[in-house]
Amino acid sequence: MPDMKELLETVVSEGASDLHICVGCPPIIRIDGKLEPINDTSLTPVDTEKFVRSITSDQNQERVRERGGVDFGFGFGDKARFRVSVYKQKGAFAIALRLIPSRMLSLQEIGLPLSLKNLLFKPRGLILITGPTGSGKTTTLAAMINVINHERDCHILTIEDPIEYYHDHAKSVVTQREVEVDVPDFSEAIVRGLRQDPDVILIGEMRDLATMEAAIRAAETGHLVFSTLHTTGAGRTVDRIIDAFPVGQQAQVRSQISQSIIAVISQVLLVRAGGKGRVAAFEIMLATPSIQNLIRENKTFRINSDIQTGSRYGMKTLDMSLMELYRQGTISYESMMTAAQDPEQIVIQLGGQIKK
Repeated sequence: MPDMKELLETVVSEGASDLHICVGCPPIIRIDGKLEPINDTSLTPVDTEKFVRSITSDQNQERVRERGGVDFGFGFGDKARFRVSVYKQKGAFAIALRLIPSRMLSLQEIGLPLSLKNLLFKPRGLILITGPTGSGKTTTLAAMINVINHERDCHILTIEDPIEYYHDHAKSVVTQREVEVDVPDFSEAIVRGLRQDPDVILIGEMRDLATMEAAIRAAETGHLVFSTLHTTGAGRTVDRIIDAFPVGQQAQVRSQISQSIIAVISQVLLVRAGGKGRVAAFEIMLATPSIQNLIRENKTFRINSDIQTGSRYGMKTLDMSLMELYRQGTISYESMMTAAQDPEQIVIQLGGQIKK
């Protein structure tokens, strides 16, 4: 049985995105979206506990026993960095490790239009990156923060759980705080952070009402705020935030969001045609006066129509992005149709074209 160092070496050398260690199956890596066992030897509870002990501090092991799981960042020498989730299942330890790319990608490499760079120079407001788990939200945020760090003169405060990408001080000063290491939780970190003279605040995830309230308040009071949500589509994202508030507050929150929102960028990761590597497709919503009004008037179901007709502003729907990638030969027909929000409309727009 390989030790943890050998497993991590395999992840790096094979270009895998994830490593899974679980009782009853061999160590498994994910390459280009597909799971592949490293060998054919199933792990025992003793094996998985040994792997956990090799990379997990005593304090984090205690947290797993108390809460059933813990997340943290882990540096593999100077070769790689991983986001680690240690958890219990069927009474035994299990681990999921996500490889964090060793370098920051540019907006162009991620696939975002360069016009979006202008958003990063806004003095205040809220920019949300949304999508399912594993869709590359953290990588997109890191790329945006990297641009600000190198091109703006400001104080950037990040609040993360755990810290994944490390940012060196460049033209900006970057302060990175980790939940449960440097600060108790997201909402308290934001409130405290407002006293630390930040210009830009990155919130790893808006996962509860207190964090959402603090993020909106920060965006309203002269800060450029970035965060993520596990939603797909701009309309659903706005609804998700508003629905988190008590009914009596929702009208006020709609008004606040309509004024503070700058953009919602939703993304999904797809396997490239040919099966090597992955590529992101994006829905891009920019807060035009029309969209701000739709949010304020509780007509978020019409946001998608504004995005469809807003290409002159740089907006696009997810399906428009998928068709672009398909026409370029970057993704397969099957991948496009699987990720599509309205497959029938895509067939119509492709002139009735079907898979050959």
